[in-house]
Amino acid sequence: MEKRINTRVVKVDPENIDYNIIKKAAEIINRGGLVVFPTETVYGIGADALNDEAVDKIFKAKGRPQDNPLIVHIADFNQLYDLALEVPEKAELLAERFWPGPLTMILYKKEILSDKITAGLNTAAIRLPVNEIALALIKESNKPIAAPSANTSGRPSPTEASHVIEDLMGKVDMIIDGGSTYIGLESTVVDMTGSVPMILRPGGVTAEDIRSVLGECEYDPAIIKSDEAIIPKSPGQKYRHYSPKAKVILYKGKTEKIAGRINEDYDKYTSLGLKTGIMSTAQTEEFYEGKINICIGDRTKLLTISSNLFKGLREFDHMGVDVILAEAVDEKGLGKAIMNRLSKSAVETIEV
Repeated sequence: MEKRINTRVVKVDPENIDYNIIKKAAEIINRGGLVVFPTETVYGIGADALNDEAVDKIFKAKGRPQDNPLIVHIADFNQLYDLALEVPEKAELLAERFWPGPLTMILYKKEILSDKITAGLNTAAIRLPVNEIALALIKESNKPIAAPSANTSGRPSPTEASHVIEDLMGKVDMIIDGGSTYIGLESTVVDMTGSVPMILRPGGVTAEDIRSVLGECEYDPAIIKSDEAIIPKSPGQKYRHYSPKAKVILYKGKTEKIAGRINEDYDKYTSLGLKTGIMSTAQTEEFYEGKINICIGDRTKLLTISSNLFKGLREFDHMGVDVILAEAVDEKGLGKAIMNRLSKSAVETIEV
């Protein structure tokens, strides 16, 4: 049995950062420990990216497969040249437009980054976050920080410190509570090693955003489904992810037809003695009156849905539901990332 760590939970106001706490967090990173910190996407579990033993601790704390590569976080664009073997002009253009921000780029790596980080690949995933707490920690540590989402592997990613406490208390040295993240989905991962930029995981920076800068961008087919044969170049490609304890069923089609089918299935599962919940939107919650229902946002403002998606899945767990009936959204823009996460969390998708 793994020895439990005495985890310290500290609050930091992103508008008025307490640098004494940041210094203590950086000391933990520099001595090979684990610090959880907020980003604009989700909370990350961070370790010194240049310390193999520290990186190993991330995999153990999360229960993460070793062939699932980690994202390396930097605090200054120039650090990219320390880690990447080459930085193509297209990558520089994307960095100029979207960094700091929710964009991760896959580039050929220098030997300074070990196989522990990259799952044995000759490429690395690198990003520069916008969250001021994250940036302060990376700068104070004076080294790149490897940081996947701060959750038990396979569970919904954490968008609040309470989610991290639920999954990782006793497994990390410090949890920095910096409030709720505002995007709520992990960063976009784009492979820049080929002639055409390839999105391996959709996120807050959309394909349309990238095309507006470079004129071209494609999706990797692996984002559609999990495949055990995949050699993942990015987190989120191979394994089932983002899953609550309940069984998730996803419904696609016209909104009113979806609502009708969900109501039928709600009654069916309830009659079988299964506690059932519905994940709705502002446009549909009225259809589910009297039923267990969480509205996660507005279809015309997809950021409200992305920021509440994982929180909603975890709330259903706290309610003890057995089945979650979730509505699909339009797969344009940020909707592509939302549907990627919902599809990977679902055990079944129903077209109506």
